[in-house]
Amino acid sequence: MALPAIAPYPMPDATALPENRADWTVDPGRAVLLVHDLQNHFLSAFESHASPMPELLANTGRLTQHARNHGIPVVYSAQPGGQSPQERGLQQDFWGPGLPDDPQASAIADAVAPQAGDTVITKWKYSAFVRSDLAALLERHGCDQLVITGVYAHIGVIATACDAWMRDVEAFVVADAVADFGEREHRSALHWAAGRCAVVTTTDAILTQGE
Repeated sequence: MALPAIAPYPMPDATALPENRADWTVDPGRAVLLVHDLQNHFLSAFESHASPMPELLANTGRLTQHARNHGIPVVYSAQPGGQSPQERGLQQDFWGPGLPDDPQASAIADAVAPQAGDTVITKWKYSAFVRSDLAALLERHGCDQLVITGVYAHIGVIATACDAWMRDVEAFVVADAVADFGEREHRSALHWAAGRCAVVTTTDAILTQGE
């Protein structure tokens, strides 16, 4: 049950976005930025120099820097390596043992690595809210918006977005700062999120809001 080898595919741009049902906009005073599972283990499935990888890392880097400059908390989710079958639970049946017990595999990619003042939460299930203090962190900062970047769009990204919606937290999925097993899964995830639980947006749209 190893990760698939992901063939290059074009990162969607603003012309390829689905129609959103909600009209939310990101408010720096209400938002937290989540960098979802951008660990070397998960990124190793992509060709490092082919789309969508360069755009994924570049746009996530732009968003994290923008967030830090505007006082938006930056939170990283990271799954632990070497999980026991009991810790894996039903994920074992779908994805096998998960990350190896290897610090390099578990590390967040250098291009978007956490900086001083950022928060890293341990992630156990598809949704970053499960068995973590993400909800408490949002409450502590007085935030009710979650901007989501990372991998994989059709699994943990939309599971987290849907979980946010169920907690009355406005979720934003950044279409060109997430990636997936392929173009079909990526676009399908964006359409599902836009129609069910989130606003699908772009890096440039977030960077220019309020300017």
